Amino acid sequence: MPLAIFDLDNTLLDGDSDYLWGVFLAERRVVDPDHYERENARFYAEYKEGRLDIHEFLRFSLAPLARHAPAALAAWRAEFLATRIEPIVLPKAVALVEGHRAAGDTLLIVTATNRFVTAPIAARFGIPHLIATEPEVRDGRYTGEVEGVPSFREGKVVRLEQWLDAHGQTLDGSRFYSDSHNDLPLLERVDHPVAVDPDPTLAEHARRCGWPVLSLRD
Repeated sequence: MPLAIFDLDNTLLDGDSDYLWGVFLAERRVVDPDHYERENARFYAEYKEGRLDIHEFLRFSLAPLARHAPAALAAWRAEFLATRIEPIVLPKAVALVEGHRAAGDTLLIVTATNRFVTAPIAARFGIPHLIATEPEVRDGRYTGEVEGVPSFREGKVVRLEQWLDAHGQTLDGSRFYSDSHNDLPLLERVDHPVAVDPDPTLAEHARRCGWPVLSLRD
């Protein structure tokens, strides 16, 4: 069955779950609000500009997971999903996923955002396979470090190739939906790249390459 691969943030969602999680933590004063909001905004701008240092960002974004007990983290995440994620689930994105499900395609999200944030969002869409940045866990607690290769830019290709080997799959007939020029390495790897509400850099690249452009926003 062909793979239907989806980016998550600003593709299936009308917003960025990684950035919004940081905003949520700052508003709840789980982190120092002034410092965290300033740094969160800086990293998000660098991401959009294509110059994000992913390891610097992950040291910042995963630190709160290491500072708090799993029960507290789970409670905050449940509130975050209900108040911040559910309102930005795009109905047309749900319909797109359901169309691929009905066609019998294998559904997969590939996202740079960490698994703690994204696993329940993938479940919300009913997408059974998720490649996300993996926060390291030891003795039942997050360490604030990353396990393996972050699934960002070329790392998405590396992680997908590992997944393909593990699952006996290929990219024959594969389709990948993304909004971001940061995903060009993976968009250029699949058989059918699709730009979804693309940023200006990706929109221009899609135009030059003749890739389809799709909008999931009303």
